[in-house]
Parts: sequence; structure tokens; C-alpha cells
Amino acid sequence: ALTNKSVNGVTLTAAGTAGQGLNGAGAYADRIVLGTPVTTTSGTSIDFTGLPAGVKRITINFAGVSVSGSSIIIIQLGDSGGIENTGYLGSGSSAGGTAANFTDGFGLNGTVAASVYNGSFILSLTDSATFTWTCQGIVGLSNTNNLFLTGGQKSLSAVLDRVRITTQGGSDTFDAGKINI
Repeated sequence: ALTNKSVNGVTLTAAGTAGQGLNGAGAYADRIVLGTPVTTTSGTSIDFTGLPAGVKRITINFAGVSVSGSSIIIIQLGDSGGIENTGYLGSGSSAGGTAANFTDGFGLNGTVAASVYNGSFILSLTDSATFTWTCQGIVGLSNTNNLFLTGGQKSLSAVLDRVRITTQGGSDTFDAGKINI
């Protein structure tokens, strides 16, 4: 067994199991954890709460997601103080289209009622001292010929513990699909 052996200056303290990797302190931890898919057939927002302390990367997956109107879908981050809806830096665009800046979340520029979104957003911790996260996203429409791209950054006031998927203005409701992290 590899326990109590030093590898590249890290002493392994216990054997791991399938799907685990070293956490930097000599112990094994889960590398990727799949959340529970949320069916997006009602409501104005989808929240993923109780994110574990120490998370450094989150992938948000869209499968057949649609909203009732033409508001732009946005991703918002939050900490123990709640969801933050200001201070986002970045932009989104449709491939071959125009770009727009977003300050209220990480957004996709352009939405048409009955659009069906498929793709992923990747959130990455950039600076743990300032709780700064970056976002990159690529989402395609399965019912039309279009692709949306987004990128940006957001610094929180504390450790990230929740993520919200909603629409700009928060009034359109979800009416199809699934979202998971």
C-alpha cells in the first residue's frame, strides 16, 4: 500500500478509492462530485446551495433548458450573505453576433422565447484571498442555429456557498430541461 510513503514531498496518510485524488495534504478526497439534476419546468430561478468549503471549480450543465420569455439567462454567485447581483465583470455574445456587458451575473447575450439551451458554464476560483471567481460558458441552441459564449469575473465578500441560475430581471419562468452541477 502507499500509506505513509512520501511522494514528491507529500506523505500519503491513507489509501484512496476509485475516483479520488490527493488533496495536497496527503489525504485522498473526491475529485469530482455530481449534484442532483434539477428539472427546470417551473420557477424563476434554480439555486444550488450548501456548496462545500474549499470548492475550486464548478461546472453547471444545461440539458434542454428553456424559459417562458425572451429574458437573458444569467448565472449569479453567492456566499453566506446571499446571492450577489452586482459587481460582475464580463460579456457574452452570440457567435457571429454582437456582444453585451453584464454586471448583474454571467450572461448569454440573446434569448428568444422557446430557445432550447444545451452546454456548460465553468466557474473557477482565481484568488481565494479575495474570493474571486471567473466564468466561461459555451451554450448552443438545439432548436435553432446559434451558439452563445460568455466570460467574466466576480469577487465575493466571503467564501462561495451557492449558485443561482435565473433570467435577467428574474421574471421569466423555466419551462423545460434540466440543470446540474
